[in-house]
Amino acid sequence: MKIHGLQKLTLLDYPEHVACTVFLGGCDFRCPYCHNFELVDGTASPLMDEKELFSFLEKRKGLLDGVAITGGEPCLHPELPELIAVIRKMGYAVKLDTNGYHPDVLRALLSRNLLDYIAMDIKNSYEKYPATTGCPEIQTERIRESIQLLIGGKIPFEFRTTVVREFHEEKDFELIGPMIQGADRYYLQSFTDRETVPRRGLHSPSAEDLRTYASLVRPYVQTVEIRGVSD
Repeated sequence: MKIHGLQKLTLLDYPEHVACTVFLGGCDFRCPYCHNFELVDGTASPLMDEKELFSFLEKRKGLLDGVAITGGEPCLHPELPELIAVIRKMGYAVKLDTNGYHPDVLRALLSRNLLDYIAMDIKNSYEKYPATTGCPEIQTERIRESIQLLIGGKIPFEFRTTVVREFHEEKDFELIGPMIQGADRYYLQSFTDRETVPRRGLHSPSAEDLRTYASLVRPYVQTVEIRGVSD
C-alpha cells in the first residue's frame, strides 16, 4: 500500500492524542475547495509503503499514542482494514477521516472493532452535495447511511463542515441540523485558500456568518463549535 504523506507529529488532528497523520491518495469527490487536491488527482507521488510506515511507528512507540488516517479518501483502498489492524496491534489508537461515501467499508471496520474515532465530513445540505463535491451524479443516500451508522454506533465520532462563502448559506445549515440530529459533536471550520485548491477565487465566510450557522445547528446536536474562530 502506498503512503502519500506523513505528518510525524500532530496535537490537532486526533483529539486528546499525540499522533501522526497518514495521508492516502485518491478520492471519489472533486470538491472545488479541496486543500489536498494533489492527493486526489494523483500529482503527489507516494512517499513510502506500509512497511516503511510500520518501521516509523515502531520507533515512535512511547512518543505517539495515535494515528490519524486521512486523504484523499482512505475508504477507497481495499488494503485499509489490514493496514489499520497492524497499526492497532502495535498499540496505537486509530482515527479515520472519511467523506462518508462508503458506508459498507465503515460498517466492516466497525464490525471488526478497528476504529477508535471517526471524523466524517458533511459537505453541505443534501441538495447541494452535487455542486459542493463536484460530482453531479452523487448518491446522497450513501451519505445518509453513513450518518446513521455513526449516530447509531458506539465509537466516538464527529461531523464537520468546511465552510466556503460561495457554497454555503443559512438555509444549508437549517437543513444540516436535521440531517445530523442526535450527533454529539459538530464542527464548522472556515475555508482557507492555498495554492493546491483547484478552484481559484474562493473565500472564507465571516466570523459572524459562522456563528449564525452554528446557532442554526445547535438545536439538533449536543456540541457545536467553530474551529479557528472564537465562538
